[in-house]
Amino acid sequence: MGRTAARKTSIAILDRIINPDEPSLSPEAAESLLRLALPAGDREPLATLSDKAQEGGVTPDELAELDEYIRVNDLLTVLQRKARLSLKRAGAGMTNGQGD
Repeated sequence: MGRTAARKTSIAILDRIINPDEPSLSPEAAESLLRLALPAGDREPLATLSDKAQEGGVTPDELAELDEYIRVNDLLTVLQRKARLSLKRAGAGMTNGQGD
C-alpha cells in the first residue's frame, strides 16, 4: 500500500486523531484502556476465521468479518500505545495491559 493510500485508512486517520505518541491520558484513563480486550466469546470465532484465511478457504463474508476484527484490534493497539506512554510519563507501574 502506498503512502497516500495508507494515510486514508480509518485506522491511519484515527491514529492521527488519537496521536498515540502524545502521552496525555490520566493514569486512570490509561489503566482503563489497558484493561480493554477482545471478549472470550470472540476469540474462538476469530481464531477459526484466521485459520480459514491462512488455508485459503475463507468466504467473502468471512473475510469481511476478519477484516473488522483486524480493524478493531488496530484501533485498540493505537489506544493502548497511548495509554502505555501516558502511564510511563506519569511513572505508574501498570504497563503490560493486564490488571494487578
